[in-house]
Amino acid sequence: MTQVKHYVIFRPVMKKAPAAEQSIQVENLLAPTRQAKGLSRVELASQAGITRQAVHAIETNQYLPTTAVALRLADALGCRVEDLFRLLPQEDIVEGQWSDSATVQKTPQEAVRVKVARVGARYIVRPVVDLGEVLNYAVPADGLLVPSRGVRTGAAASPRRVQVRLLRDRRVIEQEIAVAGCDPSVFLAGDYLRRHQDSCTVVGWNLGSTAAIEALKRGEVHIAGVHVVDAQSGESNLPYLRRHLKGNDYLVVTFAVWEEGLLAAAGNPKSVRGVEDLVRPEIRFINREAGAGARLLLDQKLIAAGMTPESVAGYATIARSHFQVARSIAEGHADVGLGVRAAAQLFGLEFLPLQQARYDLVIPRVHINDHPSIESFLNILVSRPFRTEIDALGGYDMSQTGTVHALRS
Repeated sequence: MTQVKHYVIFRPVMKKAPAAEQSIQVENLLAPTRQAKGLSRVELASQAGITRQAVHAIETNQYLPTTAVALRLADALGCRVEDLFRLLPQEDIVEGQWSDSATVQKTPQEAVRVKVARVGARYIVRPVVDLGEVLNYAVPADGLLVPSRGVRTGAAASPRRVQVRLLRDRRVIEQEIAVAGCDPSVFLAGDYLRRHQDSCTVVGWNLGSTAAIEALKRGEVHIAGVHVVDAQSGESNLPYLRRHLKGNDYLVVTFAVWEEGLLAAAGNPKSVRGVEDLVRPEIRFINREAGAGARLLLDQKLIAAGMTPESVAGYATIARSHFQVARSIAEGHADVGLGVRAAAQLFGLEFLPLQQARYDLVIPRVHINDHPSIESFLNILVSRPFRTEIDALGGYDMSQTGTVHALRS
């Protein structure tokens, strides 16, 4: 059986070893390697030119051999030193800031699986469970909250500092791209990115357009996805972004154009024809959270039709994503919702189009230079294999993918 022990480095002098050397983790494979070679401790000691007592002390984890002794043992056994003694990764703890848009579902005393993103000079921490019930079991955690330094609340909660015991190599974590938005295909982009650049991936946090832009402004993510059509001009995103982002230090890149509209049960059993039908008493509506692009579209349509939110049964019933809206309708919990055609197609729902909207990605220009993976991510988006696969999903128009828009005229 493989033996893993914490060693205190042996020194033949009385001086205390430095603290950094007092808890080195070493995987000791000397005994199983010797036994596999059919050698006794006496035979190995003779061949290596050391005493039987020394072999015993090393195998029983009483003594960590010097470089010379380790080389003699490896030579006697016909292997490499690292086949006998391997340094195990030392515990790596980082201090970060708990995301303002994250939830807390466990007390600080319990283990909390988290994702960690390095955005600029800070580490931003969010619980893996915020990815949703399925991805919570499919996406590996970057680390665990240190219980003694869990999320603080109350007057000292801003900024909320936490410590995370990393489960993955810090260098790998620092290559991850954190994206806030409501397009689930971002995880597919992450898989393409891994094929192109080993150990690099994308983590998508499901936030509506307004929440995504606010997270970007707070420096919690590298990229924000937005789809807001201006009611007056009919232009996608740029009028909204000009009102909410200062300066011109952002790159606005089109990911796709998609159709937004009403989703109804398969066969449209309630005969929904448009927004005006939402006031019918037998119609159960399911809404998106305030600030989501779909919610903004709904409010625009209600105003245009002379209707009020209070006249829509279910206006206060909230789903957190396009797919959650579609799933609620497919499972019979609601009759109608507002979302994108891709969600309707996935769940076999009726789709009544209301408008086309551009889904743009907003990236602070500083991240183009300071993040090792952003440029590769943008190259993936415009690659033919990726665009072809997204097209095949249905509900996406990729003809404008990669188009860069000027935030300021």
